[in-house]
Parts: sequence; C-alpha cells; structure tokens
Amino acid sequence: MDMREKAVIMNEDDIRRALVRISHEIIERNKGVDNLVIVGVARRGDHLAHRIAKNIQEIENVKIPVGTIDITLYRDDVNLFDQKPIVSKTDIPFDINGKQVILVDDVLHKGRSARAALDGLMDFGRPACIQFAVLIDRGHRELPIAADYVGKNIPTSRKEWIDVALKEQDGVDRVSIVEEARE
Repeated sequence: MDMREKAVIMNEDDIRRALVRISHEIIERNKGVDNLVIVGVARRGDHLAHRIAKNIQEIENVKIPVGTIDITLYRDDVNLFDQKPIVSKTDIPFDINGKQVILVDDVLHKGRSARAALDGLMDFGRPACIQFAVLIDRGHRELPIAADYVGKNIPTSRKEWIDVALKEQDGVDRVSIVEEARE
C-alpha cells in the first residue's frame, strides 16, 4: 500500500515542547521523581522515553532509570500476518517492583499496543502504578485505555495514519498525517 504525506502536524520544536511539558507534568503528578522509572516501547517510544528522562534530569537534577520493552510477542495480532515478526531487545535493567513506571509510546490508537506493553511489564514484576505517556493520541480506541500524558491529540479518519519520525531512528523529528495514495 503506497502512502502519501497529507500534512506535517509537528516539527522538531513542537515535539521538543510537547516532551518538556510531559516531563513537567510527570514531575508534578508524582510530586517529584522518587521511586520513578521510565520504560519506552521499542521502536520510537524508547527514544521518547530517553528524551523525557533527560528532561527530568535537567529539571530535577536526578537521573531516572530508563528501559525498553519490545511488545512484539505480546501483541494479539502477531499471528495474523504471514511474515515472521521482527523482535527487538527488551532491556529493563532495574527492578520495577513497587516502582512508579512511566510507560512511553509514540502513538496511541486502538490501545492494543498499550495492552501488550502492560502484559509485558507484568512479566518483570508488580509496579506500584503504571502511568502512560504518548506523543500523539489519534483516537479510534478498541480497548478502554487512555494516556495520562499526551503531547498532542490528533483526530484522524480510519483511512489516515500517523507517521512519527525521530532523529535517533529516522534522522529527522517530524509527525505527519499520511493516507493511502490514490491512483
């Protein structure tokens, strides 16, 4: 399926400002950063998690542990595709038992990736709580999942997609709405 960019909705500065705001909201909601850890969902959420941790360190002068979770094998649609799943590395080098975990992803859509990430986190222990931060919430939920921290709400049609590009992986920071190219 060929996709074409319909509109750029966030540039580098917009993304930076959204992540700084989310970082401040995390500190405020948790009354500081004691007992806080951050886990990003592999393939963009992990990059955002590191950026949020860096922001918090600059604000609070405290280094927050950051990990990465790959949700591939926790997804409920992993067997619906003919291709073999590409599994990344899960790296949570700290104990999450009793911790306040901030789970970070790039886009919240149907809620299935978030559910898979929650299932994956539970294999690592029992956190005191899990809060969810996303750069983009595009709606169309299939599961009763909501983000605690949202960079930007972008209502989309079911024929549109959100494309998040980050410097660490894509060489540029940009969020776009894309749609199927018409011929």
